Amino acid sequence: MKSETIIPTALSTLQLQATAIHELAAYINADFVKAVEKIAYSKGRLVVSGIGKSAIIAQKIVATFNSTGTPSVFMHAADAIHGDLGIIQKEDIVLLISKSGDSPEIKVLIPLLKGFGNTLIGMAGNNQSYLATHCDILLNTTVSQEACPNNLAPTTSTTAQMVMGDALAVCLMEIKGFNKEDFAKFHPGGALGKKLYLRVIELLAKQEPPLVNPTASIKEVIIEITKKRLGTVAVVSLSNEIIGIITDGDIRRMLEKNNSLDGLTAKDIMSASPKLISSDALAAEALELMRNNHINQLLVTEQGKYIGVVHIQDIIREGII
Repeated sequence: MKSETIIPTALSTLQLQATAIHELAAYINADFVKAVEKIAYSKGRLVVSGIGKSAIIAQKIVATFNSTGTPSVFMHAADAIHGDLGIIQKEDIVLLISKSGDSPEIKVLIPLLKGFGNTLIGMAGNNQSYLATHCDILLNTTVSQEACPNNLAPTTSTTAQMVMGDALAVCLMEIKGFNKEDFAKFHPGGALGKKLYLRVIELLAKQEPPLVNPTASIKEVIIEITKKRLGTVAVVSLSNEIIGIITDGDIRRMLEKNNSLDGLTAKDIMSASPKLISSDALAAEALELMRNNHINQLLVTEQGKYIGVVHIQDIIREGII
């Protein structure tokens, strides 16, 4: 391949893939609706199987279903006929994926599955194949051409399978009312989940929050900022309500403007009306507020009272950024 042909070849591949996805719209039909409803109202799991590249797609589809509220399990078609059929339970639905629909393993497996009495959903790229004509419900994933220059290697066909699987998963999410809170339950350890469940209160340091009263001297302010090591201090009233905030930057600007610190108090150098966030707000909301206002920390309140400081580094440590 000459270098000048690389970009045209890549663009042709993308166009063929896009065309294959677009053509799937013709196969979103009554059988697709039946498949979604069967899976949605099943008392069992969805067992997804395939051979070769289709088996890899099956594993991805299973991962998507499990993470979006549809209990699923992968069963390799070759292993199924050597003992793994024991995976299938009475109430389960089986989704069998194959481009040709005529692979030897598929032909052996289908009669066994039919004998179990489970609903068999076929996802095939040939609607005249053994799989297509023997399944209970057919999801047609026929493509006009593979992106492979020899029209052999599974490329557009596996893309079509994956997209059809995604369409199933999204429809099932809609039927089940699967929301962001549900998603977070299944992704507690990742950044996606933390954005949906981690709250500001969980980020606060265990130490006493930095604070001074309005009449505190500049020396007292500097000592409090230095001692608490958060780069800021809240100025609060006797009832612990926030009046203002003083940051390292405020201290530097104050030193540039004043030759003498005599008589200056916290109230003289604080920034009034600082940005606040409630302790029960999501950490992701705190991050957005910091970004929108180009600041690195927020004062945290609970029922209107000051309880601490959340810093952007606290959010970074949790992997949300």
